Amino acid sequence: MTPAYPVQPGTERDFVGYGPAVPRVRWPNGARLALSFVLNYEEGSEYNMVDGDGQNERVGGIAYSVGADVRDLACESSYEYGSRAGVWRLLRLFGRYGVKITVFTCAVAIERNPAVGEAIRDAGHEPCGHGWRWDEPWTLTREEERERITRAVASIEKTCGERPAGWYCRYGPSVHTRELLVREGGFLYDSNSYGDDLPYFVQVDGTRHLVIPYSNTYNDGRYMIAPVWPTPSAWLENCRRGIDYLRAEGETHPRMISLGLHARWAGQASRASALQELVEYVLGLGDVWVARRIDIARWWLDNHESFGR
Repeated sequence: MTPAYPVQPGTERDFVGYGPAVPRVRWPNGARLALSFVLNYEEGSEYNMVDGDGQNERVGGIAYSVGADVRDLACESSYEYGSRAGVWRLLRLFGRYGVKITVFTCAVAIERNPAVGEAIRDAGHEPCGHGWRWDEPWTLTREEERERITRAVASIEKTCGERPAGWYCRYGPSVHTRELLVREGGFLYDSNSYGDDLPYFVQVDGTRHLVIPYSNTYNDGRYMIAPVWPTPSAWLENCRRGIDYLRAEGETHPRMISLGLHARWAGQASRASALQELVEYVLGLGDVWVARRIDIARWWLDNHESFGR
């Protein structure tokens, strides 16, 4: 049957995946679960009137919004909290426990707060491309998106000391994103999928490309976006339940989990306290591999052929 909508390379729908034959993954040191902490650093790259966007950011930290024709100073300041205070609280927290994380990095955000890029580099965290700005790629032409990927790679390499080897778009990719990443040639993986608990490969114009899926289920964005976490304890309990269930499955079939954080949300003190408790819990389990996404990607690329079913 002819598709009703053009299907671009790497965007074919797959409802089967691994099915009942889930790989018997072997993570380092026999871990039952690979856990990826992800800090989304977007502050300063969001939509705003000052940068000529003609609109205010729609995803703010304030329960109301002003008219569309004037600046929303309250929303702007909630993002400034993330870059002025929240990001440093989270980086200090991870530093105390020696945890290495992936930072979904918007290029302009780091350019406007270069000390964050230096901190990412000095701590050994991974900068993963999160756009030139925190924009919506499906609103761009193919050439506009290609050009922004190129600009973001050059910018992040300069501010963070290394080029991004992974990519994650705001909410979701365009139909061109995966093809553009493969054609760019420097990416080992993208995280533009919510479709599995394990990495998997897709074919893009004859090239095998690795996907490291992300998750909204354990994402702190749900403090504010369609709020479901009334308290930090609710977020903590949800994450802990997911970790425990996947660890149980991991006795025979180890899995992966992604926990998404934002400086302006998880960086608030009460929420950071829940994150600290979770970090201590995870590190105390003894069978969880806490890894950057680039480490998971490299492990999968090097070892996947040896995994049984």
